[in-house]
Amino acid sequence: MIERAIEGFLFWSRWLLAPLYMGLTVVLIFFAFKFFQELIHLVPLLPQMVEADLILTALGLIDLALVGNLLIMVILSGYENFISRIDQSAQTEKLSWLGKVDAGTLKIKVAASIVAISSIHLLKAFVNILSIPNDKLMWLVILHMTFVLSALILAYVDKLAFAAHRDH
Repeated sequence: MIERAIEGFLFWSRWLLAPLYMGLTVVLIFFAFKFFQELIHLVPLLPQMVEADLILTALGLIDLALVGNLLIMVILSGYENFISRIDQSAQTEKLSWLGKVDAGTLKIKVAASIVAISSIHLLKAFVNILSIPNDKLMWLVILHMTFVLSALILAYVDKLAFAAHRDH
């Protein structure tokens, strides 16, 4: 009896994640706002902007979009994996990847997104290489390579442990 009550309570506790995913959705709204704010600020500066500045601005916008993609992956996959299946039959649009991203795959996608975001920051640094001290540049490269190595190790461990159990 007590065991069933504890199990029921623990199973119900997954719903405590729902407000977290809703909060991440609010953060996604902030990122969309920031994206359009940066885009609007770009328009008056465009005539006097040099190519390198335009590239840096574009990289910043790409960075915001990648973080937005990451948020969507975490929100939808996390909800579906840990709370409840999302009924796509009620939706007019279908997401082909929804329902196919388990927790392990989600971790790899998050790691790959972090590598991509880090790559953009590193590329920004290289575009401004003359204004960045060598020691800071070195640490950016070391940090980026740490992200790359971590993502590769995570993918390898996931492949060893779970690849045989996946049907996709």
